[in-house]
Amino acid sequence: MRVDGKPEGLRQSMSWLHTWSGLLLGWLLYAVFFTGTMSYFRDEITDWMRPELHQSVSNENTIQKALDAMQGIAPKAATWTLNLPGPRQTAVEASWRDVGAPAGRAGLQRAEIDAATGERLQPRETRGGSFFYRFHFELHAMPRIWGRWIVGIATMLMLVAIISGVITHKKIFTDFFTFRPKKGQRSWLDAHNATAVLALPFHILITFSGLLLLMHMLMPWGIQAAYQGDSQAYFAELRGNRQAQAAAGPGERGPRAPQADSASGFLPLAAVGPMLEQARQHWSGREVGSITVNAPGTARATVELRERGGTSLLDRGLSRSLRFDAASGALRQGPDSPPVSWVRATHNVFASVHLGRFAEPALRWLLFLSGVVGSIMAASGMVLWVVKRLPERRKLGRTPAGHRLVEVLNVGAIAGLSVATAAYFWFNRLIPADMAARSDWEIRGFFTVWLLCLLHPLLRPHRKAWAEQLALATALFALLPLLNPLTGGASLLQTLAQRQWSVAGFDLMMLALALLHGAITWWLLRPAKGQVSASSKSASVRPPLASADAPAVARTTLEQAS
Repeated sequence: MRVDGKPEGLRQSMSWLHTWSGLLLGWLLYAVFFTGTMSYFRDEITDWMRPELHQSVSNENTIQKALDAMQGIAPKAATWTLNLPGPRQTAVEASWRDVGAPAGRAGLQRAEIDAATGERLQPRETRGGSFFYRFHFELHAMPRIWGRWIVGIATMLMLVAIISGVITHKKIFTDFFTFRPKKGQRSWLDAHNATAVLALPFHILITFSGLLLLMHMLMPWGIQAAYQGDSQAYFAELRGNRQAQAAAGPGERGPRAPQADSASGFLPLAAVGPMLEQARQHWSGREVGSITVNAPGTARATVELRERGGTSLLDRGLSRSLRFDAASGALRQGPDSPPVSWVRATHNVFASVHLGRFAEPALRWLLFLSGVVGSIMAASGMVLWVVKRLPERRKLGRTPAGHRLVEVLNVGAIAGLSVATAAYFWFNRLIPADMAARSDWEIRGFFTVWLLCLLHPLLRPHRKAWAEQLALATALFALLPLLNPLTGGASLLQTLAQRQWSVAGFDLMMLALALLHGAITWWLLRPAKGQVSASSKSASVRPPLASADAPAVARTTLEQAS
């Protein structure tokens, strides 16, 4: 490309690339970034959306009561697995596989157990935080493979936009310390630069790791070359199947069917307390996160304890375990975990970083805030595209159809997504708990509200549409902590007192989102100095624009004049 007869420089060409790579899929990228940010609290969202579990408060007898409960729930199972209550869940999550059940998820059964009483709970049907997680890389409303391809292509464009943005803004790091309010386009550019630089390492790492997680689909040639076209061998090594089989002894290829002694019936387990104490000593005080009982009720039964959180990213944060004899409680000899291949280790490091699996609560909040900054970066870039073209619109005396389309999509895709997200949580409590296919109706409600938010800016002036949708999102987010105790859940004060951090964390996240949306709404609604006089003066010397953009242009002109 040439400008005024001269070849276009690198920065100019990168500016063009940055603008259009960000605009063409900008709304999709914002949705992917926003839902990915929400997914950092995936478990907390799921816990909050099942208020029947809020009564579950763990104590020192939780594990023993849960094991006793499993004898009644699944006495003939081949294995029991108990995920214990912790900072991210309130109840005991039990799963088991009956003898002869098919492999994979189809043969797995699940139940929720009250951590205090050992009773089986019956939570309402909901997708919870998994809806945001799956939408983040599959877009939900289409075949999975197509959703992943679209998100993969959008992620590539985001990486291009990040790199080209750094090249384009030669003073980007200097400008990070500069913010000029009430300067129209300059203010939006300062905000975009600041949010881009503030979490730039996070943006690059999340985008690059996201591409690596999809590389077997987007770029399969390396895998095919390394494994001579046998992609199944790659996935087997990725899941650790080869290492697990190599580490197991003769006849130890997986859980065996329980064969109870006909004379004694179901053999009881030894007291689990001493096993837990040995595990804490072995792991320098770290707590147990899950328990697996193999062949329960038989003379061959074993109890496997896994560390909560782990200390390594190589095996997705759960790299250490101890195995005990279930009848005697004696510690069996053997490695803490099977060896991890470099294939699995590399994948797990990037997967753990991208998904935040290793993160303790404080670090998870930092990741969430970095995601919020990234969402603001994407949103401010879309708004900046409109603001930069206001002089062109003033010169034309009208709003081109393409500019108006971008304005409408900005409001509906950005503010509308916040309204739809808050509405999704409200539908969780307003839809009857025993309604058939209620989780599908929650999701239908989400998309219905989002569609209405996309139509709303067509009927309202641009700035008012922004303010109205953001104000609605603010109210819906702020009222959720009050809705919770009124619809069967536990109040914020109660969950803080009982240290139920998953439920309390959700309420605090909603208040943080309400504060953010409220601050933006206040900025949009606040009166500007000399608004009336400046507006009348500018109207006498400038051709009128379409009524839909008049408030936005007037406000921008005022800011530039001030």
